[in-house]
Amino acid sequence: MIIGQGASRHEPGTSIVRGRHVLLRAIDDDNVETLNDGGVLQVAGRITEIGAFADLAARHPGVEVIGDGNSLVIPGLVNGHHHVGMTPVQLGSPDLPLELWLTHQWRHRSPDPYLDTLYSAFELIASGVTAVQHLGRMQPAPVSGWVASADAVINAYRDIGMRVSYACCNRDQHRLVYQDDEIFVASLPGEIRDETAAFLQRSHFRLEDFEADYLGPMMERFGGAQDPLVRLWLAPINLERASDRLLALTADWARKYGVGIHLHLSETVYQHAFSQRRFGKSSVAHLADIGLLGPHLTLGHGTWVDENDLDLIHRHGVCICHNASSNLRLRSGIAPVSEFLKRGIPVALGIDEAGLNDDRDMLQEMRLVKHLHCVPGLYETPLTPAQIFRMATENGANACGFGAEIGSIAVGKRADMAVLDYRAMTRPFTAEAVAPVTALIHRAKTEHVRATMIEGRVVYRDGSFTFVDRDATLDRLAADLDRPDRPDEQTRGHLSTLLLPHIQEFYRDWELPSSEPWYRLNGR
Repeated sequence: MIIGQGASRHEPGTSIVRGRHVLLRAIDDDNVETLNDGGVLQVAGRITEIGAFADLAARHPGVEVIGDGNSLVIPGLVNGHHHVGMTPVQLGSPDLPLELWLTHQWRHRSPDPYLDTLYSAFELIASGVTAVQHLGRMQPAPVSGWVASADAVINAYRDIGMRVSYACCNRDQHRLVYQDDEIFVASLPGEIRDETAAFLQRSHFRLEDFEADYLGPMMERFGGAQDPLVRLWLAPINLERASDRLLALTADWARKYGVGIHLHLSETVYQHAFSQRRFGKSSVAHLADIGLLGPHLTLGHGTWVDENDLDLIHRHGVCICHNASSNLRLRSGIAPVSEFLKRGIPVALGIDEAGLNDDRDMLQEMRLVKHLHCVPGLYETPLTPAQIFRMATENGANACGFGAEIGSIAVGKRADMAVLDYRAMTRPFTAEAVAPVTALIHRAKTEHVRATMIEGRVVYRDGSFTFVDRDATLDRLAADLDRPDRPDEQTRGHLSTLLLPHIQEFYRDWELPSSEPWYRLNGR
């Protein structure tokens, strides 16, 4: 299904991207290398020259120019943690603590995965995002059926012209609460016990089937960067729902196929408590014990960690993907990002299911991160614009397998850039002392994005998408969802309603940590 022309059918061509300011890369925590009155020549999707625009234009007459003398040019932004298109609120789930929220989402209608993916891709691209770590939803067995869903998601990104690192999330335990499934199901009232057991049975699969029936076939098609827009990744959903055996197999598969791993970890206070109850140590310490830590690993969230965890994360070269909006919306807490950076831990940024405005606006997410980690007082240094710029570009690219190709504007890199209206961003006056990266973090909005280029193709310009018809896509998505619930959706929704009170009651007597917070934000 292609609603439009499809980007992969079009060669990138040659063009010059022009800017009053071109932000090339973060060179340290305080500075971004900036080229004024600059231009970037790309040929067939790869950057071949960078210099003064006047010089480039003189040497390459007749070449298309994107942007002008009032533009700000930045590397394409990277959303390092993403799941779905239609947001949970749109599909009927309010913001709830994660442990309740996931089961509440059983009540959703299931949108077409191709259309659903395009929906969020529109929002991401319009905010300057050129690459995304897509963590596909967990699905029922058989594993062989997961390939079709992955194809639909990947093809949506390929058609709109966006980079994707795709991982199919999986799990093999603790499907309802942080306890063995059989024990929790046995504790349920008799009238829902059998129904719940039968429903959970649909999600069981042989772990070996994941490689044989999903990963192997997918690697044959997309492994080894056969498509420059696609990478494959691995994503056991989290420590609570993935057994040590699944984690060990995942590490083996990562080594065998040369791919990375994205693992949700220590997202909530209940997950923090789980690791102490189950292992007698933190989640990070347990991962170190079983040999999973390393530069191939990105940890999603990392909200509830201690000093020893941070030492281990730094020592093993692990990246953390910070999901600020998600953590606020689901009451998960505030990750100690300032402490991550003090230790030299690389941090990427993710919007997760949706940002504070229930959309995917990376420009706003960057601004939220800037202000979220400011503690009261005169002597703590807040995050700098350069640090946040690096999180959203270079670190994000490294975290999802595109680090050698994108994340900065440099000769030899792929041509992924966003062009913003700098004059509109800074009107009516902005002091000369304000660096362009500072203006970007504090003032940039999606309305300022004039063009988004990916692999040398302008996929978005002046509010319109080049290769996919947004209005036609939204009309089809509306028609796909404007219907009565299907039988399987009715079953899920009914069971969710019955189970949610029991899930909430399960955690009532858990002893939660009372350790000193990383940030002291208020007092009495």
